[in-house]
Amino acid sequence: MLIPKLSEFTIRRNANAKSFQRGEAYYEADAVISLTQRGNLLQAEVEGNQSHPYQVSLSFNSEGLTSVKCTCPYDADGWCKHIVATMLVCMRQPESIEERPTLQQLLDYLDERQTQKLIQQLVAEYPRLIEAIDRHVNWITTPPIEQQTGKSVCRHTIDSKPFKQKVRLILRDAVRAWEDGYDDDPISEELLSVVQTAIDFSERGDGNNAIAILEAITSSCVENWDDVADYGADNYEIVQELNEAWCEAILTAELTPEEKVDIQVNLEAWQDEWNADFDLASEALRQGWEYQPLVEVLQGNIPERGVWEGEIPDYADDLALIRLKILERQERYQEYLYLADAEGQTEQYLTMLGRLGRIDEAITAAQAQMDTMEEAFALAKTFGQQDSLSEALDIAQIGLNLPGNCQYELGIWTSDLAQELGNGEAALSALKAAFQVKPSFVDYQKMAELAGENWANIKTDLLQIIRTSGGWETESAKVDIFLHEGLIDDAIAIVNELRSYNCEFIYRVMDAAISHNPDWVIANACHRAESIMDAGKAEYYDEAVQWLKKARAAYLGSGRKADWASYKAKLMQEHGRKRKLMGLFKQQGME
Repeated sequence: MLIPKLSEFTIRRNANAKSFQRGEAYYEADAVISLTQRGNLLQAEVEGNQSHPYQVSLSFNSEGLTSVKCTCPYDADGWCKHIVATMLVCMRQPESIEERPTLQQLLDYLDERQTQKLIQQLVAEYPRLIEAIDRHVNWITTPPIEQQTGKSVCRHTIDSKPFKQKVRLILRDAVRAWEDGYDDDPISEELLSVVQTAIDFSERGDGNNAIAILEAITSSCVENWDDVADYGADNYEIVQELNEAWCEAILTAELTPEEKVDIQVNLEAWQDEWNADFDLASEALRQGWEYQPLVEVLQGNIPERGVWEGEIPDYADDLALIRLKILERQERYQEYLYLADAEGQTEQYLTMLGRLGRIDEAITAAQAQMDTMEEAFALAKTFGQQDSLSEALDIAQIGLNLPGNCQYELGIWTSDLAQELGNGEAALSALKAAFQVKPSFVDYQKMAELAGENWANIKTDLLQIIRTSGGWETESAKVDIFLHEGLIDDAIAIVNELRSYNCEFIYRVMDAAISHNPDWVIANACHRAESIMDAGKAEYYDEAVQWLKKARAAYLGSGRKADWASYKAKLMQEHGRKRKLMGLFKQQGME
């Protein structure tokens, strides 16, 4: 079954250019080793840099994708390369998808006794599964308490003990891991997973139970942290996540004055005992939603200083973003817009207008407020998701002329969109903007196709760009382009001083330069080889021999066989006692 509305542009629109290129390479390399569909869920295994494959999950309905997840640690913009590779298989090779029964269908095969036996067997095989079952049974079987107002609010109905125990177990396991010589951080990811449980409650509107869970997590961390602190554990990351999770839970819950006092006392005590910063959560507790400047803003009365009467704190943006998250969840869209406008959250303001379908209003606001490339990119993608593609292209083109740090990603995205809309001129211009910050041979070739008869002029500009641009990890692309154009001297200038660990594309330049500048090949290759041999670095002798092979090819290719013989004799005289080196000479036919 094909995922509705899945196209290559959909994939490019949700992945940055680097992820798309790497994902396509993974697709070409058949890295997606399994792809299984169970109803509206697709699960894939993708080989990567680790010993075990990464797990990709795609959920969809009749309208398209609803959820996309991967177990890799990728945390940049958009989809990772493993997701891209999986999407490409779904789109280009749908016949490779194996259809299997859904969980519901599998459970329907079992009666109650068999289901219980299955769960018992799974727990026996995966003992820690019992903890998750314990928590979920607790959530399912605990009914909400009706308050006097008649509103249904889950107030501290969950058993928080399993969360305290889980944190204690994580910290205890970390100590064992470090004592066994484990160097990496075994704490952060596990603890953040537990905190996410509280965040999930907040996102369901159940702030009171989220607070109960956070109280258990935080108190257990404070009580047991000395055990891991002795091994150099830093609490900064977990405190930051807890601070934001507390803030969201507090602003989601319905709290009595007494409960607010209890929470504030705890936050202050934890700050002192754990050397932690809970100022964001404390401010959320102080202000709530009744803070008069905030009330005024949410009614559309927006003062110059937004919601702040005094000095604006460093965490003001974090607090605003959490409030916006809650307002969006509660579908209070006009109040969302008022707050985003008041707090200078331009990207959130513009994209919400776009998501609400208020395209013309968003364009007008963008003309007055949009001042970064990142804001333009976010709005353009929002328009694209609303199928307002021509407006998306207009905004993206404006963004390429604004300051920012995503010019390459925005340029590639804009070029792809312009091509889909049949606007070759805009596609070429956007691709050139991307090329200016990150030269790519693939993009160079694509611009040649787009430029057509005007390629000679465009090529001159592009070659000038790569001759004058710096940047990390651009050497390979520059070499590819210069060699493609037969500009051997330019390629030589790129690799001449590069360290030998870049040997693969240095080799390519040497191979191309044998007929053009054999003296450079000989001098450069011999220098690299001699620096290894003279220092007696036996572990690198095989590399030295590879450099000498390039030098020999240049000697012989330029008709200087006698010179090579003389140089080789000199090497034999100087290094003949280095048995490993001489053995490699013999293996490679260099004697």
